[in-house]
Amino acid sequence: MMDFKNINLFIKQISEEKGVPEDQVLEATEAALASAYKKDYGKKPQIIKAQIDPNTGQIKFWQIKLVVDPNSILSEEELAQEAEAESLSVPEEEGQIKKIRFNPEKHILLEEAQKIQPDIQIGQELIIPLEPQVDFSRIAIQTAKQVILQKLHELQKQTIINEFQNKEGEIVSGVVQRIENKNVIVDLGKTYGVLPASESIPGEHFKIGERKKFYVNRLETRGEHPTILLSRAAPQFVVKLFENEVPEIAEGIVEIKAVAREAGSRTKIAVMSHDENIDPVGSCVGQKGVRVTTIIDELNGEKVDIIPYSEEINQFVAEALGPAKIKEVEVVPENREIRVFVAPDQVSLAIGRRGQNVRLAARLTGWKIDVRSSLAPDEVLEESDAGVLESDAGVAVDAEESRQPKPEDYHKDEEKDDQDYTNNE
Repeated sequence: MMDFKNINLFIKQISEEKGVPEDQVLEATEAALASAYKKDYGKKPQIIKAQIDPNTGQIKFWQIKLVVDPNSILSEEELAQEAEAESLSVPEEEGQIKKIRFNPEKHILLEEAQKIQPDIQIGQELIIPLEPQVDFSRIAIQTAKQVILQKLHELQKQTIINEFQNKEGEIVSGVVQRIENKNVIVDLGKTYGVLPASESIPGEHFKIGERKKFYVNRLETRGEHPTILLSRAAPQFVVKLFENEVPEIAEGIVEIKAVAREAGSRTKIAVMSHDENIDPVGSCVGQKGVRVTTIIDELNGEKVDIIPYSEEINQFVAEALGPAKIKEVEVVPENREIRVFVAPDQVSLAIGRRGQNVRLAARLTGWKIDVRSSLAPDEVLEESDAGVLESDAGVAVDAEESRQPKPEDYHKDEEKDDQDYTNNE
């Protein structure tokens, strides 16, 4: 004997545990009870439905039959012809009216149905009340459990998909749960996210139980469980941190035009203002640097250069190469190249350590940058040239690209040649 007096409490408990709305839990429970009723008291072809009153625990059962026209039923001769056609794999003729195989447990003729419900029409469902039952066999109860678990799993999966589809490209907060094969498993509340080793900030160490911010790269729905792929190394992560920290960006007054990042080391971000009275760089820095400091702390001390965007490529490149001071800029449009001339003591500053400064500037502007000394303008500096050409020539990250992660970015090798992604296990 099953006790349904506390069914309302059961539904609320399951709803909270699984993160599924109560009405959907109720539907799943009703489907499970209908399955149990059919197992013990019904027949295999029958369509049984159950309804629970969550306040009283009272259960009602019905059998559903489809009202059909006698002319739409296959005759014995037609059934034989159909069976022969199926054995010979004969295709149906186009435009042929589809007839059904009549089953008295699933169908009812119009004339018979109207004796029960006079206004019923062909194609409608006739609802036939069944005798209530609450005493089910052990096998029926086990079947009901399997049905409700399966339906709750499907509902939970769909709830997660619906929620995180809208959060792709956004920042979420989660608690580090565990570390498996250098991948960080993050508790996001209703589900878990995965931070691949290749998407963490190089040199970053995680502690079990600590709360961190993560960028939602993508939602993987393949397989039994949906997977939330996270990132802290994506350029878009920095963009979203600025959007969350700087009200002028959130309101659209200040716009992020481009971003270039080498996670764990340095980021360059170009901003512009749509209000001449608002300083875009000052807005991002904040009073006494409080806004940018908050972001740098989240990035574990990563350097962040905030650059004013300019439509004039000469000016934009000069700003992008900061803190180096530029003497002259020469544009070679046919090669989409910028030749930058600086004082000899500014060459190493313009190029940066291992070519990082000029490489990030090239990414930010979308132009190949050739840094040269003003005292030897015809001399190509190998370090400068390599800094741009080896990996970053023509790689621009504009405002749209910075917000739209590419699918191939999530399947990078966990070990990169020039970066160590080892996390603290």
